[in-house]
Amino acid sequence: MFGSQNENSDDTETVIDKEDNVFVMSNRKTKYPTLQLDLRLIKDLVVIIVSATAGGIIFSCLGQPVIVGYLLAGSLIGPGGLNLINEMVQVETFAQFGVVFLLFALGLEFSLPKLKVVGPVAVLGGVLQIALFMFLCGLTAALCGAKLSEGVFVGTFLSMSSTAVVSKFLVEKGSTNALHGQVTIGTLILQDCAVGLLFALIPVLGGSSGIFGGMMSMGRLLLVLSIFVTVAYMMTWSFIPRFLKLMIQLSSQTNELYQLAAVAFCLLLAWCSDYLGLSLELGSFLAGVMISTTDFAHHTLEQVEAIRNLFAALFLASIGMLIHFKFLWNHVDILLAAVILVIIVKSIVITAVIKSFGYSIRTAFIVGLSLAQIGEFAFVLLSRASHHHLIGGKMYLLLLGTTALSLVTTPLIFKLIPVVTQLGILMRWFPSESGVQNELPLQEKATMLDVYNRTL
Repeated sequence: MFGSQNENSDDTETVIDKEDNVFVMSNRKTKYPTLQLDLRLIKDLVVIIVSATAGGIIFSCLGQPVIVGYLLAGSLIGPGGLNLINEMVQVETFAQFGVVFLLFALGLEFSLPKLKVVGPVAVLGGVLQIALFMFLCGLTAALCGAKLSEGVFVGTFLSMSSTAVVSKFLVEKGSTNALHGQVTIGTLILQDCAVGLLFALIPVLGGSSGIFGGMMSMGRLLLVLSIFVTVAYMMTWSFIPRFLKLMIQLSSQTNELYQLAAVAFCLLLAWCSDYLGLSLELGSFLAGVMISTTDFAHHTLEQVEAIRNLFAALFLASIGMLIHFKFLWNHVDILLAAVILVIIVKSIVITAVIKSFGYSIRTAFIVGLSLAQIGEFAFVLLSRASHHHLIGGKMYLLLLGTTALSLVTTPLIFKLIPVVTQLGILMRWFPSESGVQNELPLQEKATMLDVYNRTL
């Protein structure tokens, strides 16, 4: 169905599909094949890049994390601010590359031996966290007289943490190789893997799909995931080293071809993962892990680092465009209370889960604070739940505002982690630096001992 048509011309300015999605046609129709320019997208990208740069510069001069500048710059130019960008679909799609390249770089730095060390707490602990949030929110909904299905969805919604924002801070602080960084990244990757299963659960909670159909969908996704990981593992030891070695030989004069090949491999695996019903993020992270097993991991990271930083800034600014100042101002008391409650509850639950796997209370607390926000995947889950009439309009706006505000407060939480940790040591809540090793689990001690022996 077409809208905004000109009676004297065949040109169409706007296209509306059967699901009421509006698409803006930036170029006029011509008889001959010509190069087309999407001037609206170019203008929007110029605005968002310049604004993010200005916000980053201002907050860097103030000694604050540049991520806050990106988020606030996006909120300023978005529909809830000055409305300089009002068609967000194209910008958000373009900015999605930021998450893809960010997770690709994380995969390059995430070694398989360390993944095996934190594997149990990442996989079992991550599943336990999601199950606990679903149970607690479902129980709360039942006690308050609300729908049980709505409570269970809110639990799955709250269990998601922000892979892009948290991993960005871990990279900036050089904590990706620290124990709490490894546990945090492992848990985030498990959550990304669980997104596909949660998507299959939403129709069941909304009543549009039977329990049997939902179980079949989740089982099919688990089977596809296992096959995908198995094929990737086989390629890691057969194809990837030879391919990268060939690219190094062909790129002896310039790194252009190697850089292009690395980006192509990342995007191809991300697209394959998404095509199979998994997620773009899972495929891009797996691509990085596959290369990290070779001798070319550091060289690859150097080649894609600039691309990662550019698209990561675009993504964070696009997240900021979801923040509406007017809505936040009118409901600031409810939203602040909701965000504080989310931070406290998530910190306690995650800390308890990590501690139950034998890690020190200090490590568990840092991981809990690092994951005490609602992630960007929650926006997608929220949209899908609204489509299946699982939640009402007021709940939708409340969860949307809480998610956006929790992402804005994440930089402050990371800023407070060292302060709270030192306070915990002074108050004897946490062990001192010398006492941490005595509280580490056996796997962690073995890893540290192995590093010590290799150093000697």
